[in-house]
Amino acid sequence: MPFFGIGKFSCSGSRNEPKEISVLNYSHNNLTYVPEEIILHERSLEELFLDANRINELPRWLFQCYGLRILCLTDNEFQALPPAVANLINLENLDISKNDIREIPDTIKCCKKLSVFEASVNPIGRLPEGFMMLVYLKELYLNDTFLEYLPSSFGRFWK
Repeated sequence: MPFFGIGKFSCSGSRNEPKEISVLNYSHNNLTYVPEEIILHERSLEELFLDANRINELPRWLFQCYGLRILCLTDNEFQALPPAVANLINLENLDISKNDIREIPDTIKCCKKLSVFEASVNPIGRLPEGFMMLVYLKELYLNDTFLEYLPSSFGRFWK
């Protein structure tokens, strides 16, 4: 299974130690699951690209990659963003566009560093109240969604 690791590499003494990889790109690989070898880089991984695959579920262990800053899940078959997204406290850019996600968990509020959120082309009906706690959010993309509800404080959010 091909993948491209770009980023920091350590030249430590042992050949058995995993290399420190900060970027993994599994885009356009026709994957149906998240590759388990990603967890080998949980301490150093900062950017993960899983776009344009056929993945329909995110494993729990993925949310142990606490250093993730960029997570691109666009154009897959996800129906849910797990509440465990709250563990990704360093996340700055989250792209879940072009999936089948109906709801954003309220736990998204724990991703306090989030500055870009892309969720276009999903049947999302509402944004959770916790969304208003994302004070660093600069870019919000919700094109082609089914939004019927915005939190009451949404208007003040963008001032």
